[in-house]
Amino acid sequence: MSYAPELSIRPRRSFIFCPALKPELFSKALNSGTDIVCLELEDAIPPKDKDLARENAMALFDLPQADDGVERVVRINSLRETAGLRDIQAILASNNPPPFIMVPKVKTPGEIVLLDELLLEARKTSRLHVIIETNDGLEAAHEIAQASTRVDALFFGGIDMAAELRCRSAWEPLLYARSRVVHAAATAEIDAIDVPYLDLDDMEGLKEEARLSRDLGFSGKGAIHPKQIPIINEIFTPRQDEISRAYKVIHAYEAAEGGITVVDGKLIEKPVIREAQRILSIAERIGK
Repeated sequence: MSYAPELSIRPRRSFIFCPALKPELFSKALNSGTDIVCLELEDAIPPKDKDLARENAMALFDLPQADDGVERVVRINSLRETAGLRDIQAILASNNPPPFIMVPKVKTPGEIVLLDELLLEARKTSRLHVIIETNDGLEAAHEIAQASTRVDALFFGGIDMAAELRCRSAWEPLLYARSRVVHAAATAEIDAIDVPYLDLDDMEGLKEEARLSRDLGFSGKGAIHPKQIPIINEIFTPRQDEISRAYKVIHAYEAAEGGITVVDGKLIEKPVIREAQRILSIAERIGK
């Protein structure tokens, strides 16, 4: 028996981190227009402050949460570190665990299997976002993406990935790694989210990289500042012609009643139908 809710299609166009050491910023992040707010327990938190950050994060989830459509996530520390194990212990002991857990530096599918089993034993419904940012994780991306039915998205950790690959943190050197993450996510029928663009003064560069990410198959992209979010959301929002086409595909599919689906004289296969369903679900969620 699984205590994890069924996978649901939802907008994951943008995300932004909020340091758990500054819980007063959480409400601001939730009102920034992003689809995902991630409370940070990992990279941005010094070792001496890990316990306080963890306490702050868990206390925030003890408070009533608005039904505002924003996905609330906690990025824990690596499961191969003491801080990460303490993060999970706190979540398992909580009466109000975060609905989503982001797991960094994953190297093997076994890490996700273990976490799934712990959550199942504790009857927690938290779902998982997994960051692919190591060589081992990239090699095992397909297995990791399918290690648990709780996994909703793969996040590409480009900064650490570039260091592991000994390449520049730029589009072309990381194209192979990005493509593997997208491939693994698509095979598992989950979302793929790209790394943030780090140059706050280069909005044109952000637009270009976001477009490239979208065209490669990513569902969304991270932001390091709220001013990046409107651009990211706009680029990853389905265009009106895409929505119209999706309606046409789904209408033809329903009219066929399980038979062969044809649109504009072309046979429509199941992957096209699934993508049309995804586009319409996102468009409905954002009211477009």
